[in-house]
Amino acid sequence: MKIGDIDLGDRPVMLAPMEDVTDHSFRLICKEQGADMVYTEFVSADALIRNISATTRKLHIDPKERPTAIQIYGRDVEPMVEAARIVEAAGPDILDINFGCPVKKVAGKGAGAGMLRDVPKMLAITTAVVKAVNIPVTVKTRLGWDCESKIIVELAERLQDCGIKALTVHGRTRSQMYTGEADWTMIAHVKENPRLTIPLIGNGDITTPEKLCNAFSRYGVDGVMVGRASIGAPWIFHDMKQMLLRGVRVPELSVQEKFAILRRQITESIDRIDEYRGILHIRRHLAASPLFKGIPHFRDTRVAMLRAETYNELDAILLHIENDIIPAVAEARFCDNNTDN
Repeated sequence: MKIGDIDLGDRPVMLAPMEDVTDHSFRLICKEQGADMVYTEFVSADALIRNISATTRKLHIDPKERPTAIQIYGRDVEPMVEAARIVEAAGPDILDINFGCPVKKVAGKGAGAGMLRDVPKMLAITTAVVKAVNIPVTVKTRLGWDCESKIIVELAERLQDCGIKALTVHGRTRSQMYTGEADWTMIAHVKENPRLTIPLIGNGDITTPEKLCNAFSRYGVDGVMVGRASIGAPWIFHDMKQMLLRGVRVPELSVQEKFAILRRQITESIDRIDEYRGILHIRRHLAASPLFKGIPHFRDTRVAMLRAETYNELDAILLHIENDIIPAVAEARFCDNNTDN
């Protein structure tokens, strides 16, 4: 699959753009684990133009994480064009336009998925941004605003006519937010349209290597974007890519390897910000990590882990989980499975 001149290979798997998640450190780790392309956190066009430091920092790209897309959002043509030029100067491989974010503070103001209620403006922004930059422009959007307006099949054609080089479709409407199941049948309808010639990337509920392979084989997409399933588990890209390559599941990383990755995220988050705020930032990953799922009587330890305010305190709790709790649970389960009835 190619986006412009960028060759991502056969059946690429991508890290979705996620606010407060896909920072530089996390993108690099996901890339190392097998992600074929990564996306930055989405960037406000208005904040870029005002040169807000917290926003401009999001434009930093490490050469090791490439190819990288920077995603922008906004609700008016001129600011989006100016922001696109600022982004191009930062040197990403791709510029992505966010027409899919469903949260109220974005969509409620007419940006993100809010553009699904004003398609003419969406198309005007897309056309203007494509003309303003020399790097490939892509779009990420949803099926429609609600279940009564699933417009994505026609919309995909119209966005293609604006000059975009690839389209990502999340298989929900804006009104669904992240509830219910992603409708991959609708994504397949987009791909089946003979008039659509640009690559189509599917997104939504890809949480296992099996679901990833099914997205390619059953729905025919050119690429797949993985989002929430990677939070606290960047090694999911290792498992997914290996299954794509070999056709069967391969042994997962060891518990020790996974804890090492989490510790790396913690230390790099602290180095990037500071100890207190760096730990606050990483709590989302710790809360979501499947490493801690299904551990019995874990509530008090979990609360302590998510309340820790220093690296030493947090690391001591992780060591306890890694060296004491998880081995004890594994041994108990092994004994249960081997008990004669």
